[in-house]
Amino acid sequence: MLARLASKRLLEIRQAFRQPSSQASRSLSTALNYHLDSPDNKPDLPWEFSEANKSKVKEILSYYPSNYKQSAVIPLLDLAQQQHGGWLPVSAMNAVAKVIEVAPIRVYEVATFYSMFNRAKVGKYHLLVCGTTPCMIRGSRDIESALLDHLGVKRGEVTKDGLFSVGEMECMGCCVNAPMITVADYSNGSEGYTYNYFEDVTPEKVVEIVEKLRKGEKPPHGTQNPKRIKCGPEGGNKTLLGEPKPPQFRDLDAC
Repeated sequence: MLARLASKRLLEIRQAFRQPSSQASRSLSTALNYHLDSPDNKPDLPWEFSEANKSKVKEILSYYPSNYKQSAVIPLLDLAQQQHGGWLPVSAMNAVAKVIEVAPIRVYEVATFYSMFNRAKVGKYHLLVCGTTPCMIRGSRDIESALLDHLGVKRGEVTKDGLFSVGEMECMGCCVNAPMITVADYSNGSEGYTYNYFEDVTPEKVVEIVEKLRKGEKPPHGTQNPKRIKCGPEGGNKTLLGEPKPPQFRDLDAC
């Protein structure tokens, strides 16, 4: 299975390089770590934090020593991405570099390393499917296929109405509730930004979640299995039902 998936991925990369350069960079925006100017993404476009976010910038910087402003690069990039509708143009990265007083390349290095920073446009609801082994074994490829087929897009593309895009994310720490997706909600800017996990999903359930989001509803996040409570087993706990026994040969009162 792994060899087949690796072969498929290699084929995708080869096909991307055969596309026009701008299209190739968009389809593999987290793999090809270079920038190509476009009308809405070039260094000379003005960009600055909003007045509301300027106060957040000051708060974030206050968490770090004044001579280590560069330590704030990740939270500042995250704030910029929220403000800009879920993606980071190069002018926003330059603005962050100016705030933390480093060369722009130091910011580019971070933005291109972490896949949660999007360097191409995403939908107002950016759907991220976990592709790591536990979720894959539990059917994450079927989850992704259901989303792509229902929305009529490919991975990395945005629907015509600008509402949805689908991407892949590595392990998000909910293996016990695999498979799972995350919904990054940029529909209300940085003020209303949310990043919610939807766990124990099925192909039918993710389509249902999409349609609720389309209607402006807020589907309940967390496990989608009605027989479970958070990460607990179906039907409730069957072990560890009472108070645990204290360890032997230890005087807890003396601790």
